Amino acid sequence: MQHIARGMFTVKVVPLTPPPADGTARYSIDKEIEGDLVATTKGEMFSAGNPREGAAGYVAIETVTGTLHGRKGSFVLAHLGTMDAAGPRMQVVVVPGSGTGELAGIAGTFRIVQEKGQHSYELDYTLPE
Repeated sequence: MQHIARGMFTVKVVPLTPPPADGTARYSIDKEIEGDLVATTKGEMFSAGNPREGAAGYVAIETVTGTLHGRKGSFVLAHLGTMDAAGPRMQVVVVPGSGTGELAGIAGTFRIVQEKGQHSYELDYTLPE
């Protein structure tokens, strides 16, 4: 059965040194999530390109630990984002096999919305019955 979780989050992004290679950057990403998913995250992001000129990309992995609609556990999100003249594109998916505790077997996608300086999310997911 398909489920949807919605809410808001805050994110702290901190540059990590040294960068992995010329033209790239590395960051820690930590989120505080509220709503249908109450959780914290720990992750790491790698980026390249020139976002000021509108052409860049990033990948990230972050572990989400908390409670989703009353079920406790953790799972991992994998991010892939790019931007170019056609605009931004972002895909964030639950890593298969990463769910623990009552979230074992979780699958789904995590959509991030940024409006007026606020971050919200919509997690479309399934769990074994």
